[in-house]
Amino acid sequence: MRLSIIGSGYVGTTVAACFADLGHEVVNVDIDEEIVEAINDGTAPIHEEGLPELIAKHAGPNGTGRLKATTDYAAVLDTEVTFLCLPTPQNDDGSIDLSIMEAGATQLGETLAEKSDWHTVVVKSTVVPGSTEDTITPILEDASDTTAGEAFGVGMNPEFLREGTAVNDFLNPDKVVLGADDDRALADIHDVFDPLVAQADAPVVETDTRTAEMIKYANNAFLAAKISLINDIGNICKQFDIDAYEVADAIGLDDRIGEQFLRSGVGWGGSCFPKDVSAIISAAEERGYEPPVLNAAVDLNERQPGRLVDLLAEHLDGEFDGARVTVLGLAFKPGTDDMRNSRAIPVIRDLQKRGGTVTAYDPVAMDNAPDYVDDVTYADSAAAALDGADGAVVVTDWDEFAALDEEFDAMANPIVVDGRRIIERRDGFTYEGLTW
Repeated sequence: MRLSIIGSGYVGTTVAACFADLGHEVVNVDIDEEIVEAINDGTAPIHEEGLPELIAKHAGPNGTGRLKATTDYAAVLDTEVTFLCLPTPQNDDGSIDLSIMEAGATQLGETLAEKSDWHTVVVKSTVVPGSTEDTITPILEDASDTTAGEAFGVGMNPEFLREGTAVNDFLNPDKVVLGADDDRALADIHDVFDPLVAQADAPVVETDTRTAEMIKYANNAFLAAKISLINDIGNICKQFDIDAYEVADAIGLDDRIGEQFLRSGVGWGGSCFPKDVSAIISAAEERGYEPPVLNAAVDLNERQPGRLVDLLAEHLDGEFDGARVTVLGLAFKPGTDDMRNSRAIPVIRDLQKRGGTVTAYDPVAMDNAPDYVDDVTYADSAAAALDGADGAVVVTDWDEFAALDEEFDAMANPIVVDGRRIIERRDGFTYEGLTW
């Protein structure tokens, strides 16, 4: 099929490249000329494992030609299905900001006014239940001066992509959720995903747009709450001098619980969990319900970075007083350079507030760090960051940190507080786990 993808963030670019790999002809539409130029040169505009290879394979001078990029919305007219993959950032009150989606839908609707053939529009951005039906569809109708269900169809296809593994997540999904309120739109979305479903043998969930929207929020809210719960249990284990990971291994054998997301530590961050949990809490509260479990999950998650700093302070007699602390890991998770809502941000700010100075190292995220934290010295390696340090905290579980050993011997005060259970405990330095 001929597909257009509006937006070239990590979702839009990944989806476009993967659809091209499934045999579709894809055009990525974005207002950023640099991103468009990068894709057309066969270069990935974002750091994502496996994405550079796919873009090089299908875009650029040596590609198959199945993936192109443009700033011109008119390219949509030569396609059959359009996916809206635009940002839905968080407002100060936790609700989502639909302004970018609304602008994109307006421009898309104005473009579709020039098309006489049927067209299906699929919302892939994460939006609270009712947004597709109550906001996006009316905008498309007004801008195109046509009627949904007659001139065009509208659907909702939530994404379940994790940064760092987005390509693999798309090509090997645990489910494919197809939401639509008319049969023709649903049929079109089925045609788009048939090659993926056949290849991955993935279960397909057919539903309406509101339910599809809610499935995404329920998915992320459940996982965030599970992480907060195991962190709470880990904190309790710490008080009893019990290895929380041994406990987690045992309870994970219960198929009602499952072993995934049972690694207790410094908490969850990134672009999805914090925004999605806050948004669904805000949306529920607007309708008169305050979700106690989700509010508690957020509260506990916000406390974990402070506990990490507290543990280091205990080993420094409660005073940082100019102590140089090494922060290992800045990205919110390994495999990405994304620092949005990284737990490193509150850790660094807390250290600085208490009088410490910070030296940080991350394999890929240091170029982004100045946008999030100030007055930090950046080292070009973990060894350089640790050399002469008065203490260290581990925030991101990059594999290379697991290989650290003699580097700790170069610390002025060899104390390591591990927020991710990645460092090997040994004699010669003081090791403290956050929840074990």
